[in-house]
Amino acid sequence: MNNKTLFIYELPPLFDIFMENEVNLNFKLINLKKKEISKIDFKNHKNFLILSHKDHSLPNLILVNNFPIKFSDLLERINIEFLKKNFNEQSNITVGKYTININSREMILQNQKLKLTEKEIDMIIYLSKSKKPIKIKELQEKVWGYQSKLETHTVETHIHRLRKKIKEKFFDEDLIVSKKNGYEISEKK
Repeated sequence: MNNKTLFIYELPPLFDIFMENEVNLNFKLINLKKKEISKIDFKNHKNFLILSHKDHSLPNLILVNNFPIKFSDLLERINIEFLKKNFNEQSNITVGKYTININSREMILQNQKLKLTEKEIDMIIYLSKSKKPIKIKELQEKVWGYQSKLETHTVETHIHRLRKKIKEKFFDEDLIVSKKNGYEISEKK
C-alpha cells in the first residue's frame, strides 16, 4: 500500500500533468487550493510533501519556481525528498522519554543532547526492544559479538559508564535498571 502523499498547492496545471502520469507514480496526489489549506490536518498525514511555487510556511515544502522544468527532473527531486524524509524519520527511535538519533549518535530530551558511542546506542536499542530483562551473556553475544566462554566485564563496565553519563546530563538514574536476571529499560516515562 502506498502511504506517500504529494500535495500540489496552487499549481493546477502541474497537478494535471502529474495526473496524466499517475500510473507511473509511487505516491498519492492531492490538488490543494488556498481555501482548503486550513482544513488539512497535516498531523494525520505521516509521509507527505507539499509542492508549491510560493514560499509558504508549510511543513515539508518543496519550492518549485524555476519554470520551465523537465517533468523527469521534478519527479526525481520529489522522490529524493521522500527518501530523505524517510531516512531522517527512521534514524530517530523513542526510548522512554528520550529520542535516540542513530545518525548523530545522540540521546535527546527536550533541548538537551548527550553524545553516545555506537555500542551505547546498540545496547540501549537492544534493551528497549525486549519486554524482559536481558542477561549479561546475551548482551555480550548480541551487542558485542562475544562467543567465548571467557569471563568479561565489558557489559557491566559499559552500563556503569552509560548510567553515569545519563545521570550527569539528564539527572536520570532509572533508564537502565538492574534486575536479578539481567538489565532492562525502565518503564518510567
